[in-house]
Amino acid sequence: MKLIVTLAAMLTTSVAMAQQPPAPPPQQQPAPEPPEEDETLKAPKEYTFNPLQAEGELKVGNYYFKKGSFKAAARRFEEASRWNPGLGEAYLRWGESLEKAGDRKGAVAPFTKYLELVPDAKNAEAIRKKIKGRP
Repeated sequence: MKLIVTLAAMLTTSVAMAQQPPAPPPQQQPAPEPPEEDETLKAPKEYTFNPLQAEGELKVGNYYFKKGSFKAAARRFEEASRWNPGLGEAYLRWGESLEKAGDRKGAVAPFTKYLELVPDAKNAEAIRKKIKGRP
């Protein structure tokens, strides 16, 4: 009989405990502020010869050029020229993009570099005329 009373008491206690609401979670502290932006992240890129990256930038630049976003295209062609300084097409397309964007003076430097890299290009005479300011 004592065994039954003990079991009943234990059962009643466990049922009572199960019906109690769970304890509230501990107070969460606010997330710490993110650190200030590291100055090294703002540093300019260091370009090394990477023809695959240059070709990728060239493709994206051509996309923007066809879309009519000449400033975006110019930035991509400039990037391509930095990844592969010997890529004449990047300088040509960079100059054309700047010219289409209305920056004829800015187009002179890429056109000049293009002629240095590809002096015997089929369009060399037309590029020379653009540099001199003639249509």
